[in-house]
Amino acid sequence: MAAPVPARALLFPLYAFNLEVARAPFVSAEPMIGEMRLQWWRDVVAEIGAGAPPRAHEVAGPLASVAAQGRLQLETLDRLVAAHRVHLDASGFEDAGHVEEFLDATGAGLTWAAARLLGAQPGLEPRVRAAGWAAGLAAYLRAIPDLEARGKHPLPDGRPEAVRGWAHEGLARLRAARGTVPQAVRPALLAGWRTEATLRRAVADPGRVARGELAESEFARRAGLLRRVLLGGW
Repeated sequence: MAAPVPARALLFPLYAFNLEVARAPFVSAEPMIGEMRLQWWRDVVAEIGAGAPPRAHEVAGPLASVAAQGRLQLETLDRLVAAHRVHLDASGFEDAGHVEEFLDATGAGLTWAAARLLGAQPGLEPRVRAAGWAAGLAAYLRAIPDLEARGKHPLPDGRPEAVRGWAHEGLARLRAARGTVPQAVRPALLAGWRTEATLRRAVADPGRVARGELAESEFARRAGLLRRVLLGGW
């Protein structure tokens, strides 16, 4: 909603797709149901790529319309869907490398897909992906208490020093991503507007992750977003 109106028409279907995919593994306690839902979305993406008529679904139709404009990276969306299969199994990630791959496919992939929709050129990809990776990590750390409540094992190593290490890595990637981007592309990066605050809190006290205390106050969240929108930063 902080994006200009023309950009919203492109971003809403993409983010709605991401939300449908992210919730798919959790709609049922039966992993097979989650697997079927994820496969359904992989089929949707494949059919869009093949030019088939869109399925009768409130998200699939608009997503197909956006894809018809030619800048939606369908292979990125397919990889994003496949990455969420990790949540079908309570054991979670195999190792740190698996976490890295998940964040690259989800946070980084989604942000780059959004940026491409808004006209980002290939040269921006490393920076946009770095920002998206950090944003994905921050969102994932905020979700850990809920994942644990659902019987999942969110991280292969949940020790405070390991959590702090992930947060440090996220901040490093965020710093590497900083720089000027075209005005039209900035809305794709606004989705990560809480990233720095979240990761700094995790560095200062990794125990906040398990306690669910990474969120800022409502005032701080609104003020942070308003500042970025008015000043053009991200």
